[in-house]
Amino acid sequence: MAGATLLMESVAYDKGVLLHGGPEMKNGPSESPPFPAGLASTADAPACPLPQPPDLSGIAVVALNPQPPLADYLAALSLARDTAQARLGECMLLSWYDRDRDFEAPQHVSECHQAGAVPGYVDYAVHRGATLRVDIEGGRFVFFFLPVATQVDNTGRRI
Repeated sequence: MAGATLLMESVAYDKGVLLHGGPEMKNGPSESPPFPAGLASTADAPACPLPQPPDLSGIAVVALNPQPPLADYLAALSLARDTAQARLGECMLLSWYDRDRDFEAPQHVSECHQAGAVPGYVDYAVHRGATLRVDIEGGRFVFFFLPVATQVDNTGRRI
C-alpha cells in the first residue's frame, strides 16, 4: 500500500515493571504520534507486572533439615515419601528438583521457564493440584506431592 505507515508498540522497562507505551511510527518523525483517546504517555501508562512466583497458598510446606545432611537424592526421596505418606496417606510424587545434580522431573519442564520467575517443576506441580511441598535442606531437594484421592480439573484446581 502506498503511503501506509507501519506502527509498532513501544515497550520499556522501569524499576522491574514492563511498561507498554503507545504506538510509534517505524520511520516517522522524531516525535511519537498522539496516544489514542484515554491513554496516557509511557510514563503514565498502566504497568504490567513481571512474572511473579505462583500462589502456593493451597500447598502445605514441610521444611526438613536432617542432621547429618543427607547423602544423596535417593536418601532425600525416601525421607520425602515417608513425610508425604504420613501427612497425606496414599500419594503421588508430581515433580521434584535435585540441586546437587541440577536435575528435575518431569525432565525439561523448565525449558519454557528459563526467563521466568517460576521454575518449571514448581509450575508443573501447582497446575496439577499439588497439596504438599517437601523442602529438604533449604531447597537442596524439593518434592511436590498430590494425594491419590484428589481429583483436579483441567486447570489444576481441586474438585
